[in-house]
Amino acid sequence: MNPRQTNDLDRLAALAEPVRRRLYEYVVGQAEPVDRDAAAAGAGVGRPLAAFHLDRLAEAGLLDVTYRRRSGRTGPGAGRPAKFYARARHGELAVSVPPRQYDLAAAILAEGIERGAGSPSHVIEAARDHGRRLAEATAREGSVRPRPTDVLAEQGYEPVPDPDGVVRLRNCPFDSLVDEHRDLTCSMNLALLEGVVDGLGATDVAATADPRDGYCCVALVPR
Repeated sequence: MNPRQTNDLDRLAALAEPVRRRLYEYVVGQAEPVDRDAAAAGAGVGRPLAAFHLDRLAEAGLLDVTYRRRSGRTGPGAGRPAKFYARARHGELAVSVPPRQYDLAAAILAEGIERGAGSPSHVIEAARDHGRRLAEATAREGSVRPRPTDVLAEQGYEPVPDPDGVVRLRNCPFDSLVDEHRDLTCSMNLALLEGVVDGLGATDVAATADPRDGYCCVALVPR
């Protein structure tokens, strides 16, 4: 097993402890970084135990840590900064036995398309068709017609509704490709979600490009 696979297995082992896993699931389920008090309450454990396990998760590279004062004040008398935890920006894990390199294949495919003289429109169309098939497959599996958010949740997008009715996506399944192939990846992602909406016949929302820090580049906007 190569060093990367071994390292990823070691990091996954950090989630084997039940309390640690509950804390991790709570933290990554929040829209904003959380402090130790909030994480402890969310996981139903004491603050010292939460602090111990949160720091172990950070050491394993599964959570990012930032420091800030809860009051927002600065200067003398403002108090010590508190630790806040959030899902690691580059904390994705991929372990397979035997090892596979699907990310590498996807990166090569994206780079090859971008180098070509032709338009990558066939990739966009393929993504839109795949989105329709995902929607239709999900619809066949249940007795109730699914919503677009149901399909996206199954695919790991982590949809979160805003008060204004816009559904933002806290996770991008293609995140590892975005830095090097942003235009192609985001266009493919938008087409995929358009296909999901179209495949479900959803007329109340539209997939729209809406890049924001900490979210996927696509959102579902009420029509």
